Amino acid sequence: MLRSGMEQREVAAAVGIGKSTLQRYLTNDDVAMFQERSRRPRSLTLEQREEIRVGIERRESDTVIAGRIGVHRSTVWREIAHNGGRSRYRAAVADNQAARRACRPKPGWTESRPQVWARVQELLLTKKWSPQQISRTLRREHPGEPEWCVSHEAIYQAIFVQAKPELRKQLAACLRSGRVHRVQHGRVARGGNGIKGMINISERPAEIEDRAVPGHWEGDLILGAYGRSAVATLVERSTRFGMLIKVDSKNAAHVADRITQHITTLPGHLARSITWDQGSELADHARFTVATGIPVFFCDPHSPWQRGTNENWNGLVRQFLPKGTDLSAHTQDDLDQIAALLNERPRMTLDWQTPAERFERLVATTT
Repeated sequence: MLRSGMEQREVAAAVGIGKSTLQRYLTNDDVAMFQERSRRPRSLTLEQREEIRVGIERRESDTVIAGRIGVHRSTVWREIAHNGGRSRYRAAVADNQAARRACRPKPGWTESRPQVWARVQELLLTKKWSPQQISRTLRREHPGEPEWCVSHEAIYQAIFVQAKPELRKQLAACLRSGRVHRVQHGRVARGGNGIKGMINISERPAEIEDRAVPGHWEGDLILGAYGRSAVATLVERSTRFGMLIKVDSKNAAHVADRITQHITTLPGHLARSITWDQGSELADHARFTVATGIPVFFCDPHSPWQRGTNENWNGLVRQFLPKGTDLSAHTQDDLDQIAALLNERPRMTLDWQTPAERFERLVATTT
């Protein structure tokens, strides 16, 4: 049962003994469930753990053992302390415990300790306390109860990463900053884009997520050799229909104008929104929205998966516009022909229909 992945508590209950009795069996009999697994490059191996046990039997110090197996003495100290101390250390059992602790994915603390997460939300929503104030208060309210210990960084992660978009928006609004995504601390944030008034993807309507409503696009720039040339790409989420737009520079006003010229040729129900990354080439998004009535939503920094349909389209485009080439050599007619070739390819995600067929069907509904 242990080898199948069951927790010790569950195994003990299944066979009718206490958890401490089961642990005593495992320790005294040196029981371990060996299994093929990948190890982190600098993690201890079973052979090194055997050397630690030999050193303990010889009454060697942590420093002597560490020198023999080639690690820092603090690594040896932690290894022994985490596995019952010198009197109870068993190499095979310690190696098995390390494998179990390393298993991924692990449930987050918001799932494993829902009562703590509920209390954190209560203090955020009703008292608008900072995560650090909440963390300290929980420790003071529950002394000697480690399950109530949660760091302020863990609370920030729960708000900005683990919470669902609507809840994230409510909780983030209770913070003094009012931001809907975390700003890096302790170092200068890279790639500052200077985009004013941008709308984060967390505020994007829920109808966009399931692709049921057409007309929501994802966009980006693909760059040529040395970043000196570029082509704008747009792809519609529900049909996977894409467009390639020639741009003469990455200037924000120019890019906005070129996208406006193309997007305004579409029927209104097929041009509802655009999701872009945080590239400064669309810093003129406000003027674009005024001219077209189409809102622009910006992804979180370094999160290309938030516009995965566009990333997939860009990968297909690279067959015709390889990296390291001069993209300015292609005319708009060239780009239209490439887009047509890609839009006429059958897609498994469309039940082997083509993006062009799906898109033309939507256009026909307005004529």
